[in-house]
Amino acid sequence: MIIIKTDAQIELIRKAGHIVAETLKMLESEVKPGVKTSELDSMAEDFIRSKGAKPAFKGYHNFPATACISIDEEVVHGIPGNRELKEGQIVSIDLGAIVDGYYGDSAATFPVGEVSAEKMRLMEVTKKALMEGLVKVKAGVKLGLVSNTIQKVVEEAGFSVVRDMVGHGVGKQLHEDPQVPHFGPADSGPVLQKGMVLAIEPMVNVGDYRINQKADGWTIVTADGKASAHFEHTVAVTENGVDILTTL
Repeated sequence: MIIIKTDAQIELIRKAGHIVAETLKMLESEVKPGVKTSELDSMAEDFIRSKGAKPAFKGYHNFPATACISIDEEVVHGIPGNRELKEGQIVSIDLGAIVDGYYGDSAATFPVGEVSAEKMRLMEVTKKALMEGLVKVKAGVKLGLVSNTIQKVVEEAGFSVVRDMVGHGVGKQLHEDPQVPHFGPADSGPVLQKGMVLAIEPMVNVGDYRINQKADGWTIVTADGKASAHFEHTVAVTENGVDILTTL
């Protein structure tokens, strides 16, 4: 069941989303060679708590950390630990915060020092696909138009969009209806209505779209071992278009 949010509920989600955006901005300057993923995670938790919010992911289905930190071929749900970032890697950081019982959720992928032209293009295309998809968000259009727009941007660039992981509704739960695929026919899915709140989060691979799960039970990796990037915003649907809730 898709839950329509009131204006007051959307403002609480925006508060949470703003804290997530601030956290990602803070972490961006800390992503550099030699930094441990566990250190980034600690910084994220301290920052979120300092703003009077709670980390959304810590303890969620027993996830052990505040941030999902995924490197290179890791798509999503990487567990922070003792690994040190290395020059030339890309690192995806996915974060959530809770304010007064409402969730905000966002992700971004950052370069570690100098990275290859291919990895730079992967990040640029993934972000572009998200933003072009968001342009299509408006009351009265089908969700499939957003999904299809994202897929076209990705595939025209020669990359592939992950199919087994999707976006989702957001509100009093981290994951609500509807599911938000990042591929598919433009005339598919529910009709968007004012007050829907969605986390739209394309995961884009250099190679094939297929994925596997690592033995830790969390980390999702590309099946072919090639790099993946991830960008996400929590957004509200309005009569006039999209209202991005995870922005500065």
